[in-house]
Amino acid sequence: MDIRLMRALILAADRSTFSEAAAASSITQPAFTKQIQQLEALVGTPLFRRGRQGAALTTAGAALLEDARAVVALADRFEARVKRMAAGDEGHLAVGFGLSSIAVAPRVVAAFRSAFPGVTVRLEDMSSSAQIQAVRGGELDVAFARMPSPRDLRSVAVLSDRLIIAHPEAWKAPPAGSSLGEWLRDHPLVRLSSRRGPGLAAQTGMYLAEIGVPSVAIQEADDLQTVLALVAAGIGAAIVPESVRNIAPARVSMHRLDGASARWEVGVIWRADNETPVVRAFLDELARISAD
Repeated sequence: MDIRLMRALILAADRSTFSEAAAASSITQPAFTKQIQQLEALVGTPLFRRGRQGAALTTAGAALLEDARAVVALADRFEARVKRMAAGDEGHLAVGFGLSSIAVAPRVVAAFRSAFPGVTVRLEDMSSSAQIQAVRGGELDVAFARMPSPRDLRSVAVLSDRLIIAHPEAWKAPPAGSSLGEWLRDHPLVRLSSRRGPGLAAQTGMYLAEIGVPSVAIQEADDLQTVLALVAAGIGAAIVPESVRNIAPARVSMHRLDGASARWEVGVIWRADNETPVVRAFLDELARISAD
């Protein structure tokens, strides 16, 4: 059934003449009359009585009118929703983030939700390796993960992070330069478990190898908040991303580490075949925030 024929029925019923209905639909009267005739041919009975006073609905026409209104209203709602989805104003978005993006990812998501309230957003805290697999598998639409990204995924760099030493405030600050290795050998370390943070574990291992210090830890924890709490309690020092400054408790001092293995980039990654209007809108919002 052509939706135009139902629209013609409604217009003819709401206007006193076919000429007024034709004008309202921006077509000629003969073309409009042909649409009514096509609908009457499908029904098999006249839908209007034509006379000098205009066109009046027959019993059959009146019976079909309310159904036509319901169908056209539903079609209009469908068309409006399609347009909103095509513009990225409605839909669903699953976003992954990790340790290094713990500050920026929620901020971007909050700005995106404000700009696109019709989009439902799910935010998942995952390691970079888990995010990459989730993007590939379709569980995540976009992810804030360590760079470089795999070649089969698209990406854009967002921020840089680096390693720092977090230690109890009462401890003497670690020295810079070549003496740092000796300081690390003489102080116990607390670390995030490699299962929870494989990227951080690999980065820390590379850094310790670079300065010639064995990777030894006296205690592990499954989240950075616990690691920092253990540091604050005086259990040991920890090598953590600088981005954790925002969640560090009192009585914890932090010092930057230097070296090629102490820095890395974080980017947003996504699948090229999943660049939906919602994903595109999120990337545009990210670019706008990054430019501010």
